Amino acid sequence: MSNINSIDGLFKAFESLKVLIFGDVMIDSYLWGKVERISPEAPVPIINVQKKDQRLGGAANVALNVQSLGATPILCSVIGNDTEAKDFVSLLEQNNLSTEGIIKSDSRITTIKHRVISGSYHMLRVDQEIDTPITPEETAQLIEKAQKLIHEADVIIFEDYDKGALHKDLIAEIVKLAKEHDIPTVVDPKKRNFLHYKGTTLFKPNKKEMKEGLKLDGDLDNINELKNAIDLLRSTLNADTVLVTLSEKGVIITNQKETHHIPAHLREIADVSGAGDTVVSAAALCCALKINHKALAELSNLAGGIVCEHVGVVPIDKKMLMAEAKRLNIQV
Repeated sequence: MSNINSIDGLFKAFESLKVLIFGDVMIDSYLWGKVERISPEAPVPIINVQKKDQRLGGAANVALNVQSLGATPILCSVIGNDTEAKDFVSLLEQNNLSTEGIIKSDSRITTIKHRVISGSYHMLRVDQEIDTPITPEETAQLIEKAQKLIHEADVIIFEDYDKGALHKDLIAEIVKLAKEHDIPTVVDPKKRNFLHYKGTTLFKPNKKEMKEGLKLDGDLDNINELKNAIDLLRSTLNADTVLVTLSEKGVIITNQKETHHIPAHLREIADVSGAGDTVVSAAALCCALKINHKALAELSNLAGGIVCEHVGVVPIDKKMLMAEAKRLNIQV
């Protein structure tokens, strides 16, 4: 077990960690503006753009959260060989993030999600993407990156957005590699690969993903049905620990020995996008340091709640998280 015994000590220990992140990366593009009239061409609002913004999204937002918490992330993914790829690499460099795990491919396009926002009202989203699985050649390149970078990693995160960067064979290969090097694996899953994450250390679905992934009909709002579903999930995947996010009901964490339900904290919720990325980032760092499960769940739950107070996808504010963790007396 970890010999860290304070929040200050925990955050200090985060600074020595290196995190490999495999998954789907994207650009989150925002158009902020004002609506003052309806179009004469069709019954739709006209937005007068006042500000444009491009941010790192998907697994790259997990990298930003890991970095915000003090650790060093290395992203491993496949992007296109297009204008958006240049924008993506430029965003990585602006944020002092490594580009050594990024592979450019002529057969793909770089995923970009355009969001149109008026005030705090999210009006429209337009996506550019290819979500077919990466090719055998691209898979081999990613495995090569994993073999090269794993020696300096303390934990691996799989950040799956069902856009094709992750698939069954790649996942199995990286989990096997992690086990050989005794490195914990943490998963933020989506539907397509849900049952392919066999033998991972910590598996973090939300309730909807769990219901779809296991093809369950029951009412997961019922705590007993939820616990049964988590037990089924843990045994199906042979995962050490399952952490399920329950939105306004907090999180529940289960391993072979214990189960803890951590309620959500009352907050002004502005936007839930990106909260899962923050939760998995905090959970992975705690996992790397072998922090007790209750504290891992409490800190991850707290981090996810804090980012929901902001509009748009933003990484966690480390100072705010530390202050709140101390105020709530989280025992590491």
